[in-house]
Amino acid sequence: MFGLSTDTFTAEQTGGVLWYVLQELAPRVTYDQYTLLHFLIRKAAHLTEYAILACLLLRAFRAGAARPWHWRWATLSLVLVALHAGLDEYHQAFTQSRTASVADSMLDTAGGVLALALLWLNRRKPTGLDRHGSR
Repeated sequence: MFGLSTDTFTAEQTGGVLWYVLQELAPRVTYDQYTLLHFLIRKAAHLTEYAILACLLLRAFRAGAARPWHWRWATLSLVLVALHAGLDEYHQAFTQSRTASVADSMLDTAGGVLALALLWLNRRKPTGLDRHGSR
């Protein structure tokens, strides 16, 4: 993920790729629509990559235990997600064409929180029930 924090993946760099794809898929997209979509895709990437990190950390802490959930594992996972998010923004402060942002760090951590919350909610479902609540 630190590789994505380099000058290679700035908004200016990824924007050209997205513009090319959008012109092929939706040639009538306006520049304002493109700008909003580019912003949303980049922020969704933040949420997604840190959500995946939280899931992987929780799985690593679980390490094959029979118990699928423990609050200690979730807390440690979230702490490491937040730490990595902070270090990622700190790293960006030293790149030439990127800036560090506390808001991005909070968004990254929110991705971890969202993933852990969804996993916790999934674990709370009674076993033997389908998604409609019947057996």
